Amino acid sequence: MLRFLPAPIIGVLNSILLGINTLFWCVLLYIPAILKLIIPITGFRVLCTKFIIWIAEAWVACNTGWMKLTHGTKWDVKGADNLKRESWYLVLANHQSWVDIFAMQRVFNHRAPFLKFFLKQQLIWVPVIGLAWWGLDFPFMKRYTREYLIKHPEKRGEDLRSTRRACEKFRYTPVSVMNFVEGTRFTQAKHDKQKSPYKHLLTPKAGGAAFVLDAMGDSIQTLVDVTIAYPDGAPTFWEFICGRVKEVKLEIHTVDIPDHLKGRDYSTDAEHRRNVKNWLGEIWSQKDEKLDRMLSS
Repeated sequence: MLRFLPAPIIGVLNSILLGINTLFWCVLLYIPAILKLIIPITGFRVLCTKFIIWIAEAWVACNTGWMKLTHGTKWDVKGADNLKRESWYLVLANHQSWVDIFAMQRVFNHRAPFLKFFLKQQLIWVPVIGLAWWGLDFPFMKRYTREYLIKHPEKRGEDLRSTRRACEKFRYTPVSVMNFVEGTRFTQAKHDKQKSPYKHLLTPKAGGAAFVLDAMGDSIQTLVDVTIAYPDGAPTFWEFICGRVKEVKLEIHTVDIPDHLKGRDYSTDAEHRRNVKNWLGEIWSQKDEKLDRMLSS
């Protein structure tokens, strides 16, 4: 155990360990990723994807290793035992810090399918990990603003078509499709600007989750609702990597997704948009109450 070291030294050490861990596993991941690119046989690509996921899970396990070695964080996790590795999940969570991703990866690893996020198209060019994300079949999305669609109506619906093409890859191996539906990290300034009706949350944006349900409604049957709380306040990434986070709480609830929310077109169906927003609003109201309890207990 190295918890006796000063926090800045722990931070530097963990930064080095994270960098080495990422570089090692990414380089190894490139081999099946490139083979998957150049050999267009579905069965072979599925096999490569499974090997790539094994590599990614090893990366997460090594990250958990240096956390245990250098951190004294108390982890209070409820509901993780209900997760299954052979299921297809839509995962929704509140978002307060970049630490959320590390926390969820640690808890989900080897319990559920590997978490996959929708990423901006430009992120594929990020050094080292951009190709790794591509190999892992993270969907790279190009989103259009309302103003752009007014000028280019022929692009209307392209978001959904792009999502469907991306999600086709998810049909062959179990997946946890992750979405931070608030769209950004919570801050009090953002909360006040939005005039959010919730105490601890920003107003959720239904489009991302709806697009997944529209594209994969026949595959994804279960919602995994994750509530993340930091009793001492949302930490920065540096505070986390220095081992200054005293406690992390996660509550995980799995529920069936209503059939009437699947396989419809969110971009053109007004009734469907209203139903998804109402469903998500109920989840967010319950999450706000959970956060109130988790932060006060």
